[in-house]
Amino acid sequence: MRAILTLATLLTCLSGNIKAGNNIRPGALWPDNRGIHINAHGGGILKWGKTFYWFGEHKADTTSAAMVGVTCYSSTDLANWTYRGVALSVSNEKDNDIERGCIIERPKVVYNAKTRRYVMWFHLELKGRGYAAARYGVAVANKPEGPYQYLYSSRSCPGIWPQDWAGSLDSTTYNAGRQMKWWTPEWRELIRKGLFVQRDYAQGQMARDQTVYVDDDGKAYHIFSSEDNLTLHIAELTDDYLHHTGRYWRMAPGGQNEAPTLFKYKGVYWMITSGCTGWAPNKARMFFAKRIQGPWTQVDNPCRGPKSELTFGGQGTYILQIGTSKDPRFVFMADIWRPKQPSDARYIWLPITFEDGKPVIQWTDQWSIKP
Repeated sequence: MRAILTLATLLTCLSGNIKAGNNIRPGALWPDNRGIHINAHGGGILKWGKTFYWFGEHKADTTSAAMVGVTCYSSTDLANWTYRGVALSVSNEKDNDIERGCIIERPKVVYNAKTRRYVMWFHLELKGRGYAAARYGVAVANKPEGPYQYLYSSRSCPGIWPQDWAGSLDSTTYNAGRQMKWWTPEWRELIRKGLFVQRDYAQGQMARDQTVYVDDDGKAYHIFSSEDNLTLHIAELTDDYLHHTGRYWRMAPGGQNEAPTLFKYKGVYWMITSGCTGWAPNKARMFFAKRIQGPWTQVDNPCRGPKSELTFGGQGTYILQIGTSKDPRFVFMADIWRPKQPSDARYIWLPITFEDGKPVIQWTDQWSIKP
């Protein structure tokens, strides 16, 4: 089956899906230098010098579990990509955190100028436990393409309350909330007040769909879906980017946001997320703030064009900044998930423009990218 898929992919590429020049074709097969569809899903991009490095989940043909690890590709034009190998390999050791068959999602790599190391953060679920572990993992390397050395995994900030914490629920209210039927107005109100933060206080907060953002001042933040995917958390990282400092903030409590993507334009932080509908696409959400810690304000769906109410059939994974610091441009990156054949998932890359000061993502069948 694998050989047939690879041959089919190659033949399709040769029959007209190979890009010409710097053209991007959202949703089409995207062959690497070997003629094989790029396998780097849920990914992000690191720019080092004039080279871009794309890191993502390697997807197998029949399972979304991690059977290989995190792959890496490089490019100087963002359209033509060279396979650089497996940046972070799964382990064959039984009960290892990243044992083959675990779940590794949404890897993001940032460079730390102080330590001169490349740091990878990813969402990790332990083998055989579904999505119950809800942890993040951290790995480091001395070269952008790796190999990356796995360091540890954890939940977020055990024994620490959020910076914007209003105070614990009293024991009577808390115990009643834990027994309450989900999705009722009363239950939702307790979620907004931090019912699940209080539940997970001792063991640490859940950390699922995630990204990492390095601000203009070099301070880095880990943004992830927490509280059973009901609330996003924004956690400050230590100077070496290897740990949380213990300072974190809740974003859109009870709003059910995942797949966070973040960028900054003219002093305003913009975050594009999705709702929580499993592998099925849904309408993108967009928020803005003057400070990364918030408060955040929700505005309209930024997508325009066919299937804009479903984020064009995809889900955001990263927002890439290109151009110059004085004239930045941004690219919205998303994946079209195909859970029945994960290796055939496709990529949606579209330019972000601005209308009345707000980001807009307009569908186009083909466009030319210029770094």
